[in-house]
Amino acid sequence: MHYLFLLIAIVAEVIGTSALKAAEGFTQPWPSLLVVVSYAAAFYFLSLTLSTIPVGVAYAVWSGLGITLIALVGWVVYRQPLDPAGMLGIGLILAGVLVLQLFSRAGTH
Repeated sequence: MHYLFLLIAIVAEVIGTSALKAAEGFTQPWPSLLVVVSYAAAFYFLSLTLSTIPVGVAYAVWSGLGITLIALVGWVVYRQPLDPAGMLGIGLILAGVLVLQLFSRAGTH
């Protein structure tokens, strides 16, 4: 269940961060409300994961996957280019998250 909560936290954070552009400095009410609600949900569900996943591991997965998904949202929704160096950097972030999850003992109690 803790990984489901972590996934919900990641998705909520991606929604909130994506809505920041549309909020235009919090001058647009609906996107601004979406930002606040999404971030509140993200931190709530992240906090639920911390009873079973160490904070460093949970945050590494949350931020690593969040960065990757935000870059994809920027590319698809906002037509922001991803050059080869950016794609390499995102790939390295994902590789780091995978190494942490698959090979590190940091996630065990």
